[in-house]
Amino acid sequence: MTDPDVTLTDYGLAILCAAFVWRLWRDHRLGLPGRWLRLFFAGVCLGALAGGTVHGFFALEGTPAHDVLWPATLLAIGLAAFAAWGLGARIVLGDGLARGLIGLAGLAFVIYAAIVLSGYQEFQVAILDYLPATIFLLLAVLIADRRHPRTGFRLAAGGLALSFVAAALQQLRIGLHPVWFDHNALYHVIDAAALTLFFLGMTRALARR
Repeated sequence: MTDPDVTLTDYGLAILCAAFVWRLWRDHRLGLPGRWLRLFFAGVCLGALAGGTVHGFFALEGTPAHDVLWPATLLAIGLAAFAAWGLGARIVLGDGLARGLIGLAGLAFVIYAAIVLSGYQEFQVAILDYLPATIFLLLAVLIADRRHPRTGFRLAAGGLALSFVAAALQQLRIGLHPVWFDHNALYHVIDAAALTLFFLGMTRALARR
């Protein structure tokens, strides 16, 4: 196994998000936003699973497994971004505006997928797709908190804010050890904490709406 720290923390993130998806599948109180929340965690789960497998076993570019799993990783990140647009739209916008924004987000996902499948597969393209969606989701959660204070939205916003800290540390290549626990592994651990806060806050908020 190459990069065991990155691989194992990626797998841990996948397991965590799979557990969130399972919990959301069984919770019928969350309405339509809950479906988007479930899709969001499913995208993160699939991205972590495929990405961890690439880092651990198929890091060599040009091999058949790498050429399947790496685009799958990027597409899963795009799916999570699409779900973030949908979730944010459903918690703060009226039905008509939400449908319009979701339609535009769906078109953006199709364009993003076409770019990835055409061969442009740098990780930066995933960041450019995911970052605006996450910023919009954070703003939507903050607006929802002003409308419905003390319902969990503030905790969810804290989780999203922590995810930005994790991403910044990753981009700055800050880790605990250059070999045994690098910047990617640290990102996964902090992001797991961020996603947990986001899950707890959103499920609490949506159940009380």
